[in-house]
Amino acid sequence: MVFPFTSLQDFRVEITEEHELFRKMIREFVEKELEPRAMEIEKNNEIPEELFDRARELGLFGIGIPEEYGGQGGGQLLTAILMEELSRVSPAFATAIAVKGLFVVPILLFGTEEQKKKYIPPVARGEKFAAHANTEPEAGSDIAGIKSTAKKVNGYWVINGRKMFITGADKADYFVVSARTSPPPDRKHRWKGITFFIVERDWPGVKVGQKINVTGLRGEHPSEVILEDVKVPEENVLGPIGEGFKVAVETYDHGRIGIAAQAVGIAQAVFEKSLNYALQRYAFERPIISFEGVAFKIADMMIKLEAARLLTYWAATLADQGRKEYVIAASLAKTFATEVAEEASAKAIKIHGGYGVDIETGVERFLRDALITTIYEGANDIQRITIIRQILRQVFGTSLTLM
Repeated sequence: MVFPFTSLQDFRVEITEEHELFRKMIREFVEKELEPRAMEIEKNNEIPEELFDRARELGLFGIGIPEEYGGQGGGQLLTAILMEELSRVSPAFATAIAVKGLFVVPILLFGTEEQKKKYIPPVARGEKFAAHANTEPEAGSDIAGIKSTAKKVNGYWVINGRKMFITGADKADYFVVSARTSPPPDRKHRWKGITFFIVERDWPGVKVGQKINVTGLRGEHPSEVILEDVKVPEENVLGPIGEGFKVAVETYDHGRIGIAAQAVGIAQAVFEKSLNYALQRYAFERPIISFEGVAFKIADMMIKLEAARLLTYWAATLADQGRKEYVIAASLAKTFATEVAEEASAKAIKIHGGYGVDIETGVERFLRDALITTIYEGANDIQRITIIRQILRQVFGTSLTLM
């Protein structure tokens, strides 16, 4: 027994020829078409529509979505490889492609067959964009703290509320939206009474507000979403009434593997840039890689990069196997990989010296992007809470109260 897992076989990761062929295909697209426009995205804070057109042609929007709903199939591991390769050049573009998962996953897990057939295929084909609207001005990691309300009026659910930091909202045609359909029964059960709904952008009362000028991920900045007396039909209720907390948590359990993969891509990028620069840059008539202060930084970057990749691929493998242990593995991978990306990006700046903080060289932007990965899809301190709760649940049969 290898606590909290049951067997050494739990740590098996199998990479197939299909995975490698897929990686090579994405790498070719990234290097030939995405990389030449990466700084354009950074400067203009916008992703060119031509890149989305190519993503549609390549079927990137459908990765991880079952073929019966218009997707390309493939599981969490294939999705992780996609996120890693895209993020190696443009974490913003990777986010723009991946954010639809936060819409699709809850519908796949909790939606009716009618909801799946209506909303997933156009998203899988890239014909429609979609987003996940849960975070609010006073509720982020604390999902139970949302204030948006949904009240039943004349056969419709009428939603009022304001959502913040909603990735992809500016382009979204569809949203999954959380709202309180009843107050919590008591403080201990404050997570009860939340329900998710599928909302269409062109419905009266739905307004996408201003973009929020965050420090990184230029080209895919989040926005606020305002809902004023939005009438939602009964058939657009997602999952059981009052059990939306479970919908959110299970959605984020899946999503954080993609963020771990995004961080691996960032770490890979700054490792490659640092190695290349250290081989070409001379000081005191020697390449700077010959100095231990630089060489050791690059070695440490590689050590942690490969560990982060293995953790991420392992979590994805457990998820693809339908193993419940993937939840703790996903939190381990997300926490470790994102902190590795942040540390590696900071090291890369120091290795590059003055060029590292020069916006034109494209090194410092990875640190800004890495910082965001440590926050969204559940801040890393929340992941640590998830990890310890999973351990305690396995030991005592309960997660106890940590906060």
